[in-house]
This record gives sequence, structure tokens and C-alpha cells, in this order.
Amino acid sequence: MNAVIDELTWRGFIAHSTDPDALASAFDSGQVSSYVGFDPTAPSIHMGNLVQLMLARILQSAGHRPYLLVGGSTGLIGDPKQSSERNLNPKEIVGEWVERIRAQVSRFVDFDGPAAAVVVNNYDWTSEMSALDFLRDIGKHFSVNRMLDREVVKARLESGISYTEFSYVLLQSLDYLELFRRHGVTLQTGGSDQWGNITAGVDLIRRAEAARVHALATPLLTKADGTKFGKTESGTVWLDPAMTSPYAFHQFFLNAEDAKVVEYLRIFTRRSAEEIDDLGRQTMEAPHLRAAQRALADDITDLVHSPAERQAATAAASAVFGRGELRDLDPAALEAATGELGAVRLECGDELPTVVDALAESGIVSSKSAARRAIAEGGAYLNNVKVTDVDARIGSGDLLDGRFLVLRRGRKTVGAVEIVR
Repeated sequence: MNAVIDELTWRGFIAHSTDPDALASAFDSGQVSSYVGFDPTAPSIHMGNLVQLMLARILQSAGHRPYLLVGGSTGLIGDPKQSSERNLNPKEIVGEWVERIRAQVSRFVDFDGPAAAVVVNNYDWTSEMSALDFLRDIGKHFSVNRMLDREVVKARLESGISYTEFSYVLLQSLDYLELFRRHGVTLQTGGSDQWGNITAGVDLIRRAEAARVHALATPLLTKADGTKFGKTESGTVWLDPAMTSPYAFHQFFLNAEDAKVVEYLRIFTRRSAEEIDDLGRQTMEAPHLRAAQRALADDITDLVHSPAERQAATAAASAVFGRGELRDLDPAALEAATGELGAVRLECGDELPTVVDALAESGIVSSKSAARRAIAEGGAYLNNVKVTDVDARIGSGDLLDGRFLVLRRGRKTVGAVEIVR
């Protein structure tokens, strides 16, 4: 078996492949051009997309050329959902998202050297094609019977599916055909939920060009309970720092489950098998140290954001739990940390609240009387300083960045308040 296939296999990137032996032979025979698509259905890509970018990075490091497709046309349509029809976003919004996502995906690949990456937009070829040409040249190769047999279509037949979403598979298949014709692309990759669309493109090239090409799908990552990976109580984990802060991003991976952290290390880092096995052993022997989670969080935050952002995130986490100086944090890291703590907005006039009021409002104690008990027992902290006076009032000098308070009960129960005047 080819070395690339071996690495993809042990790292857990292969859920489906049209012909692993033929793909291995293609890798052995020379440079393979592959592509993966990203539809602009939101202003940022997310953790699921990062799986595909990590795969592209592995292929490029082995000397194969990655094409990253941003779907300016498919993003106007939207891949069918299992439950209901998508809302169509305005063209100008999709155009803005195309440029944002183009910039995002470009950060993960190298544009120099013999395997230099290429970013393409499928609007470049679909905008030139008339409806008649599309139906004659592409539609004639698709069987309605087979399209009706697709899982997502069957799931929607009772509630209804528009012809627009029903035809999405033709557009994605056209992408593969055009990239094959224009750039010699012979491998499409994507998530296993895209397998039907991907293999439809393989079949279209066989019918239209009498050529054999390849497809590879990655597993959908899940948490230990089977729910979708990359989701938190507050929503999706985005790669845009304005939508998921580097602090929240780092914390998400610090909280990875012991049962899944080794799997995530294989996918999202380039650490060797020996390093990952050692981290897995440490997790089994001393799970409270979270060695594997720290390695995962540090590596992936360095990649997606930067080492400087990762250092700011770890400094903020340490300071929040009393192991660092809160006043040394930059405003962005402080705001992100208090946001993750669920900072409660507390409106006040000229007079600032008492510490008891702030403790109760933050939610780390159940009531003002509980706040007084916590102070009396020596377990209440304001900005990591023990509070000893049950009647103490917040002063202007206590406000971090002029508006935040970090409150703690004991060692681990932490909350925050944002003072609004």
C-alpha cells in the first residue's frame, strides 16, 4: 500500500474510497491533483471543514497538488438538508462570504513549489453556462430514478424538496468534471455525508469523458455520545476569531473527552504515532493532567490562529483560575474569557454594587446570603483577591478594562460580571 494511504488510514481519514488500490497506484505513479469544496453558506468555515483542510495538507506534503474550491454558485443553491428547505441567501451576501472563505482556506496550504495549491470558484464556469447547455450536456447523464434513491432526497420526499435543491448534485458533479477538464484533477475528497454527491461526479466523468477518477470521503467526527463534533452549548466552533474567539477555541479542545482526544490528535495535528501513543498513555494513567488535551489545544490553536493568540488564551485561562494576573491580560483576551464565563451585564448608576451583589448576580452563589457565607468562610474572591469584608463595595479601580469583574468561589467556581453604567 502507498505511504500516503497508510498515513491517511492510521490517522483515521478514510471512511469510503472508490478503489483504494487504484488510488494508491495513482499516488505511486506521480503527482495527483485533488480538490475539496467549501460552500459559502455562512461567513466562516468551521471545525468540520478543518478536517478537509488537514487532509489537503497531508496530500500536499506528500507532493500532490490541492485545489480548494469555494462554491460561489453552489453556495447560492445549498446542499439539501435532511429536515427542511434551505433559505437562499442574497447574491451579494454570498459574494462577500466567498471572499472571506477564500482568504480563510488559503491560510492552510502552500502556494509555492511543485505542489503549489490553487483556489478556484465554481461561479467562474457555471455563470458562463446557459440553462439549455446545462440540461443538454450535464442533465442528460443523470437518472432521475437514481437521484430519487439518494438518502437526503428520500428523507425530504414527504415534506417536499424543491427542484433547486434536488438539482444540487448536478452542480457539484459539474465541478469535478470542469476541474478534470481544466486542471487534470482526478481525486475529490469530502465528508462522508457528501459521498453521494462525490460519487455522482465520478460517474459523470466516466460518462462524459470515458475516464476513471477517484473519490475519498472522511468519517464524520463525533463526540463519545455520538453527537456532532464541533458543537458547543453556544453553537458551532468557527475558525473566524470574531465568531469563536481564540480563547473559546482553545478551551473547546482543552475540554475534549478522554475517549476521543487521541482520535482528534491524529486528525488535527501532525504529531507522530509515537507521540500520540505516548499522550494516550498519559491520558489513561493520569487523566487529571489532561496532557493529550493540552497538546491538542495548543497545536490546533497555533495552526488556526497563531502561537501568540494561543499564548494569550492560556494566559487568560490561568489568570481566570487564580494562576496569573488578570490585569496583565489584553482587552480582547479578557473579553473572550469573561464571555466564556457567561458574564452577566449589571446596570448601575453612579454607585457601584457591593461584592455581595456582584457574587449573587454572577451566579456562582445561589443568593446574597450564600454570598455573605462564602465571604465569611474565606472562599470568595474578586479578581483573584480574597474578599474579607461582607460589606465591601466595588470600586472603580476594581473594574478590569473599566467594566469587568471576575468572581470566584473556592478554587473552581468562576463567574464574571460586566458593569454597565
